[in-house]
Amino acid sequence: MSSPLPPAAPDADTIDAFERDGYTIIRDAITPGLRDRLLTAAETLLASDMTQGRDRGGDGKDGFRGCLNLDLAFLPLLANPAVLPTVVRLLSPNIHLLSAHLIALPSGPPHTIRIPERHGWHRDMYGVTADLGFKNTPRMAIKAAHYLTPVTPDCGLTMFLPGSHRLTEEPLVPAGAIDPPGAVTPEIRGTDAVLFENRTWHTGGINLSGQPRIALMFQYGYRWLHPVDDPTTELQADPTLTSIEQQLLGLPDRHPDGSLAKGSGATPIRSWWQTGPRCRPRGQ
Repeated sequence: MSSPLPPAAPDADTIDAFERDGYTIIRDAITPGLRDRLLTAAETLLASDMTQGRDRGGDGKDGFRGCLNLDLAFLPLLANPAVLPTVVRLLSPNIHLLSAHLIALPSGPPHTIRIPERHGWHRDMYGVTADLGFKNTPRMAIKAAHYLTPVTPDCGLTMFLPGSHRLTEEPLVPAGAIDPPGAVTPEIRGTDAVLFENRTWHTGGINLSGQPRIALMFQYGYRWLHPVDDPTTELQADPTLTSIEQQLLGLPDRHPDGSLAKGSGATPIRSWWQTGPRCRPRGQ
């Protein structure tokens, strides 16, 4: 098990954009080489007949929940040093992974979704709003979205409604339309990551690129939230994992002898976070 380097300070402008818009862009969050390896692993899974965690949806959407359980090629995204400091700054060190979701959005006009009758705009963790009420829903989780196939204007990137994380009621989509006024598609490159929170209204764009749009969505949330994916029991036993990776995969609050140690499961990220600066000044 290796010791993680001190955290790189998140950029103040990146944090400000997230607070203002409910989403932000991390430039060059992964290298081109890693992106290629992730795409190869994703395409192999999608071409398989595996059913564990398979997640098929409307209009031919395909994918897998819990892809970390299915291929270790995805592991570099778990504690990505280009992304994790921003997530910790916006939430806290008391987090773990809720979901590692592989999504393949097919190319072609939509037939049942992204039409006026079913426009597809939504918040994540919809059950929270149903239980607590729209106005009472807090920031609880952040997704980091990586797009592995070529990023083009017509590839169907995730769209966002800036500032919608502060809304106190559902945004209005005009009659006959599929998007609310002000909706945007972020301008990103293939090595960038887009971070957005559970309250931010978003939807998949329409993919007309001629090939599936393949993305990986890693969602982080507070440790008192239950993960969406199946438990990573076998992966947790991997002796090469860092302590931070162990926390993100569900390190329990325990002493070495197995007795209860309240809050200890968040110690790896909390200790790591205290070793570095909290935020990088604007323009640096």
